Amino acid sequence: MEVSSLLLEAANLMLTGMVVVFVFLSILIITIKTMSKLLVNFQDAQPVPAKPTLKTNSVPSSHVAAIAAAVKQYRSK
Repeated sequence: MEVSSLLLEAANLMLTGMVVVFVFLSILIITIKTMSKLLVNFQDAQPVPAKPTLKTNSVPSSHVAAIAAAVKQYRSK
């Protein structure tokens, strides 16, 4: 094969790859913009209530004592 035909084939492959990437990114941008416009309609919906969080002092002292005893017994072995 001649060098010129190899260079022509390489340029063709490069151009094809660049076009495919450009088309893919264009479709991705259009899709994201469309979704953001559609999701604005759902923004005014009722927010989901947050799950209640545990307070740091909510563990009973009897549980703390039992855990401490179990840890002490485990470390003594």
